[in-house]
Amino acid sequence: MITYILLVIVPTLILSGIAQWMVKSRFNHYSKVPSIRGFTGAAAAKRLLDQAGIHDVKIVASNGFLSDHYDPTKKTLALSEPVYHSTSVAALGVATHEAGHAIQHATGYFPLHLRSMVVPVARFGQPVGMWGMVIGLGLIGGGFVFGKFVFIIGALFFCGLVAFQLITLPVEFNASSRAKRLVVEAGIISHEERIGVDKVLNAAALTYVAAFVSSLLTLFYFLWRSGLLGGRGN
Repeated sequence: MITYILLVIVPTLILSGIAQWMVKSRFNHYSKVPSIRGFTGAAAAKRLLDQAGIHDVKIVASNGFLSDHYDPTKKTLALSEPVYHSTSVAALGVATHEAGHAIQHATGYFPLHLRSMVVPVARFGQPVGMWGMVIGLGLIGGGFVFGKFVFIIGALFFCGLVAFQLITLPVEFNASSRAKRLVVEAGIISHEERIGVDKVLNAAALTYVAAFVSSLLTLFYFLWRSGLLGGRGN
């Protein structure tokens, strides 16, 4: 248990804490910096979609702090209230990032399609995978011959979650890269204001990195404990 805390829990808390702090800190800072050209988050997202020739995506306001997302199944771009109506640099960064996902969908960006395919497996990866590995370890420790089989099934489910988070990285990085470039090209913000957009989106990207690293550490730990990764096997 102490080994798990030191190798998984502590690094996860530190990395996740830093990521969350950076997101809130930078968003709060740049949400107080109004953009010169006065676009709201919703207007900025619509401008990017219009320039990309995308006219079938609905832009709606949603509840919750930074609950912004793009739903490819409904072709809906949902922006949280602080983003939808705001003209701040932070809001424009978040809104155009989500517009980047809509553009990915419209242009057939393969990693986005692949991530959608993995979603069903990822949904069970956390609960089923974790319980499968924990129970499997217990059975292995109790000398049950089928314990390793149970553990492997759990590990495979958890691998689905890890795969989903890995695929998510290029999807999110690409959406941010599109936003950073297009938000200037579309005349939504100036080159000077893009510094703020970059900082907000870079901080947001770190949260996805933290989630992936956390899951990867968890998987490696359990594989090590089971003996499947040169570990103790007890």
